[in-house]
Amino acid sequence: MPGSRKLGRTSDHRKSMLRGMVTYLLESGRIETTVTRAKEVSSMAEKMITIAKDNTLHARRQVLAYVTKEDVVKKLFDEIAPKYKDVNGGYCQIIKTGARRGDAAEMCIIRLVDAESK
Repeated sequence: MPGSRKLGRTSDHRKSMLRGMVTYLLESGRIETTVTRAKEVSSMAEKMITIAKDNTLHARRQVLAYVTKEDVVKKLFDEIAPKYKDVNGGYCQIIKTGARRGDAAEMCIIRLVDAESK
């Protein structure tokens, strides 16, 4: 990904962290994290949902190569992607919650948007 944020980590650590956060976001529907991480997670989660809208074996294998849990991939293809079949992007919403106590990092909640409300 050209232009991606480094997040103060090596490339392997960064990729692993983002894969885990995208998996957890798709599993639970929302996570609390810093704003810069949320922007990266949002980008990758939206790519996974867009791939899943094309319900083919190739798309399923592409998502399985990135998402770390098979049951989350099943949920993505069976529940999440069909909700967004008529929506072109904007599946994630970032809501800022203020500074974190300790290091004053800007915190936010990232969640999947309801397709019905769009």
